[in-house]
Amino acid sequence: MVRAVRGATTVANNNADEILSETQRLLCEMAQRNELKEDDIISIIFTLTKDLDAVFPAIAARNIGWTSTALMCMNEIDVPGSLEKCIRIMMHVNTDKDKKDIKHVYLNGAKVLRPDLT
Repeated sequence: MVRAVRGATTVANNNADEILSETQRLLCEMAQRNELKEDDIISIIFTLTKDLDAVFPAIAARNIGWTSTALMCMNEIDVPGSLEKCIRIMMHVNTDKDKKDIKHVYLNGAKVLRPDLT
């Protein structure tokens, strides 16, 4: 069964190393909490706020060895007053878990996006 796992994090600076490090941390947390391996992952969509353009966050997935997963990076809609320097992820996975058992992950400043889950 296909499920979506959501996650988000923030960075302090528009810096390639920081973006990749925090994205990798988020991806690993999402996989660990949901007991996923790369073969379970169908695709991953990454979005970034307009203030982040130093690197494609999908590189973080490649850096951890996820070479057969479809990846896409996009800009997040620029809504006035929205959270800045934010990386969001939607991971489509094959799993037997019920929807209610999926663990979505919000780290750093992104915890404010879903306080009900953190």
